[in-house]
Amino acid sequence: MLHKVKAGQILLTVLENKIPLIMSFLSGCKWHMVKVLLTNIESDNFEVKVSTQKKSQHIEIQTGQSVGMSFKCGYGRGYDKFIFDTTVVDVESSSNSASYGTIVLAVPEQIEVVRKDSYLRVEVPESLAVNVQLWHRYSTSGEGLATADVRQNWQGRLVGISAGDVQVEVDTAEGTDFRKGQSIGLRFTPLALETPLMFNAQIREIRPGEEDESLRLDLEIIGLEASPEGRLVLQRLCNVVDEYRRMNKSGSKEQDTQPINL
Repeated sequence: MLHKVKAGQILLTVLENKIPLIMSFLSGCKWHMVKVLLTNIESDNFEVKVSTQKKSQHIEIQTGQSVGMSFKCGYGRGYDKFIFDTTVVDVESSSNSASYGTIVLAVPEQIEVVRKDSYLRVEVPESLAVNVQLWHRYSTSGEGLATADVRQNWQGRLVGISAGDVQVEVDTAEGTDFRKGQSIGLRFTPLALETPLMFNAQIREIRPGEEDESLRLDLEIIGLEASPEGRLVLQRLCNVVDEYRRMNKSGSKEQDTQPINL
């Protein structure tokens, strides 16, 4: 579940403890993630610096652009994840070729907290068979969410899920073209009688699947923190994780194993 907290004190804690943040942003119809450090806070904005050893990497961020921010911090129950979206106020260049200078961002009205349990992956209950549609080439909505503009797609089966990643088994009989770091769109219905979930992810690992002619994809979910619409999807993912965990613990046999259609 997502809980809301005031931004000022939390950002001050991040500054004082030099806690790294992950900034996600949409560029060229693709999500990018970079690590940043908070360097200064004012009443209505704060500054971060992005540094990298990869001089060939180019980060395209523009004034007025929306970006997502996330970080882990000890607060109450432990190291939960804090997320929010904000707007780029200014981008200051740097003379250092290994640095991207200072990015000035607006202080959000509030920050949302996702409890750490939601990021512990759970297996799909045995009583469910959740079909997943995946595609390489996808367009995005204005909020950076995946859309239904699917040009090339594959069918898979959901194996595991958390608020931050999913595991999908994909049949390779018809051929695939997956590679690490690739952006993927996903669409599936986690429980019967629910509307489908649709979001973007990035391939983290590719391994042989349990079945012949299959692959298991470890996919990192990206971009949901960057918009209110995305955080609604994240809220649903947290609910799914809770429900799957409950079903696994109770050994639920409420329904015969059957596919859940997209």
